[in-house]
Amino acid sequence: MTVVIKVGGARAVDPAGALADVATLVSDGEQVVVVHGGSTKVDETLERLGIEPEYVETPSGVVGRFTDEATMEVFEMAFGHLNTQLVAGLQSEGVDAVGLNGVDGKLLYGPRKSAVRVVEDGRKKIKRGDHSGTIKRVNGDLLESLLSDDYTPVAAPPMAGDDDGDVIPVNTDADRSAAAIAAELDATLVLLTDVAGIYEDPDDPETLIDSVETGAEWAALEDAAEGFMGRKVMAAEEALAGGAPEVVVADANADEPTSSALEGSGTHLHASALSDTEEQQ
Repeated sequence: MTVVIKVGGARAVDPAGALADVATLVSDGEQVVVVHGGSTKVDETLERLGIEPEYVETPSGVVGRFTDEATMEVFEMAFGHLNTQLVAGLQSEGVDAVGLNGVDGKLLYGPRKSAVRVVEDGRKKIKRGDHSGTIKRVNGDLLESLLSDDYTPVAAPPMAGDDDGDVIPVNTDADRSAAAIAAELDATLVLLTDVAGIYEDPDDPETLIDSVETGAEWAALEDAAEGFMGRKVMAAEEALAGGAPEVVVADANADEPTSSALEGSGTHLHASALSDTEEQQ
């Protein structure tokens, strides 16, 4: 079994336990790809440099960072530092890890979005100068070559953005990057975050949703997912639609977080829920 593990970049996430668990999985013969975020690190670096991060809301209600040229430079710097630290951490655990970003070998490739639609003061506008992109292709051959040689890839944005034939690094969402990789490899996707899973009531941990297998359960899940969790549900849907058999949203700070997620903890999203949803439409 191949497992893609996305380690969240939130301040409350301590990656040490996840890295130790990756080492256990690899020693047990599992093929693992690690994908990491880094939004908090980017914001901290922007603050140190005196650059105010700018967040925008899309017409669909998704809030994300607007990545201008200066922010993109900080993004590359922050993610490069995090990637090196995670690779070193895995190597300290005895894992032969290899760091990659989406530009390496065009691991993550697609068109650059130089302009985005946003909502400001209740009005829809076009905001130009963005350095973000949409993943259309994953270099699965590169990942499979590394995995077959017993290397553990540690991947992250930026992605390789096609800008009128030129390739430039551009921002892309880490959850959706992990989803694209899981879909390409037909792998189980584990999204590790700073909560135990997805809750029916986001303010009540006792309302954890254990499993989503039907269209009705998926609709309830989408209604329950708020804020950053909505992005994870979007990523999960893309992974399942692309071929991943299962997506689990679980607590990065739990003991053996990925192993316990694979054994039943967290919120388990199954491809059958999407199939059921499509049949009902």
